[in-house]
Amino acid sequence: MTPLRPLAALPTHEVTNMPPHLGDQDLWGDDAALREGVEREGGGRAADRLAGFGRRAGAAETFEKADLANRHAPELKSFDRYGMRIDQVAFHPAYHDLMGLAIENEVPSFAWRHPGPGAHVSHAALTYLFSQAEGGVMCPMAMTYAAVPPLRRTPEVGDEWVPRLLAGSYDPRDVPAAEKAGATVGMFMTEKQGGSDVRTNTTRAAAAGRSAGQGAEYRLTGHKFFCSAPMSDAFLTLAYAGGGLSCFLVPRWTPGGERNPLFIQRLKDKLGNRSNASCEIELHDTWGVMVGEEGRGIPTIIEMVHYNRFYCCASSAALMRQGLVQALHHTNHRTAFQKRIIHQSLMRNVLADLAVEAEAALVLTLRIARAIDEAAAGDEGAAAFARIATAVGKYWICKRAPGHALEAMECHGGPGYVEDSIMPRLYREAPLNSIWEGSGNVICLDVLRTMFREEGAVPALLAEFDAARGTSAALDAAADALKDELADRNDMEARARGITERMAVALQGALLVRHAPAATADAFCASRLGSRWTGAYGALPAGVDFGAILDRAQPAARAFAA
Repeated sequence: MTPLRPLAALPTHEVTNMPPHLGDQDLWGDDAALREGVEREGGGRAADRLAGFGRRAGAAETFEKADLANRHAPELKSFDRYGMRIDQVAFHPAYHDLMGLAIENEVPSFAWRHPGPGAHVSHAALTYLFSQAEGGVMCPMAMTYAAVPPLRRTPEVGDEWVPRLLAGSYDPRDVPAAEKAGATVGMFMTEKQGGSDVRTNTTRAAAAGRSAGQGAEYRLTGHKFFCSAPMSDAFLTLAYAGGGLSCFLVPRWTPGGERNPLFIQRLKDKLGNRSNASCEIELHDTWGVMVGEEGRGIPTIIEMVHYNRFYCCASSAALMRQGLVQALHHTNHRTAFQKRIIHQSLMRNVLADLAVEAEAALVLTLRIARAIDEAAAGDEGAAAFARIATAVGKYWICKRAPGHALEAMECHGGPGYVEDSIMPRLYREAPLNSIWEGSGNVICLDVLRTMFREEGAVPALLAEFDAARGTSAALDAAADALKDELADRNDMEARARGITERMAVALQGALLVRHAPAATADAFCASRLGSRWTGAYGALPAGVDFGAILDRAQPAARAFAA
């Protein structure tokens, strides 16, 4: 898209000391930590694909379409012009363009279409790249990606639906999935009365024929309080069957080619993620097929939830990265008090601190991705690590993202608070991942549950600290303190947030001292692992090499960082 050409001067004054348009970004080429991390964790075979997609996702046109899709929110069309119930959601054309861009570049399908070492590392990188431009489109991408494992557990369902999800083509038509070039899948689990406590659900499923159980047809009746991406071709949901709470695949159209009774009651007026529709849905004698064993609905759908939580890590890390890029661009090109802002000592502290946090989020996300890849190859230790580290990362990375966005916005001053800037959209998007797929308390309780139920989880986590032992006194002390805290089983639920935070920060430190440049690792350990840390940005201690950190964060900053 050709940038607008402003007038050279206004009638009253000449515009000076304002940053130029950022324009096209090379989200892969300008991100050293991403390139190094993907190679280190086993995703190097996808480097060329990621390089090309990084330019497409970072194009000014992509960011403009993301802005349009969020400014022109989806609209509910309950009925057609003849009064027939259709329950459709109309989206701005930019939304469809972005959906096509993501699906055609295998954002939801790469890991399953190209199995083997680095598959989920590459998936994390694709998610990280596209999430910097647009988060709303990434919601159906995440769910489509995460639905594949549970669907494969019921072959008569998976054999039909998984090829549609992996087709690599976007088809927005509201027609039976068998007639489409590709399909997407969503999910709706929660109900008004219970939220995360899905055992309080009241939706019921009655067998539609003589057979019952896994792979059988059912009719569902009930209400679902939060369904995102309601124009997906099918959804995974929970309902009580005769044998207990079970998981079902519910398509928009029945196998007989009739519109399935999925009645959209209203669209949610959300804080952010506005390009993506979220709604309440009524099920009334709605056709579905059971996925997984009867009465095992939570274990079946929790596999999808686990992969969605991994997505939350990558997406929140991406928001941090883009906020940092925007802050660096603004401070590189604006002067205050006879200096470029990036030359001001305190601003350099803030920017370097933001860069350290963003890299820490990315390095943890990519380490989790490698564990998922290794678990897929049969490594039980990696599976245990992935199980606990995904929950730890989901809690901490997502919890840090909103404050990071706020600080990056503040680096812009007033212009960052205006909707012409991308910063308000990033700021509104940032809290979502902390809420979706389990808010903070739910995730911390999951960390405790994993500690107690999976014997290898804590040893796998502690092994990461042992691998880094001797590289940082602060890290060694933090790891030892964490071990002592884990040994104390008294009132662990009340301490769950503190335990999870200490796990996350120590794990990020252990990864950074092994894989990041000394300036970044030293800054992280000196600020995050000591007793003086408050969680605020811009409090890096004396001796930190701001220039090295800023230079790594964005090559374009080199002209101003010295």
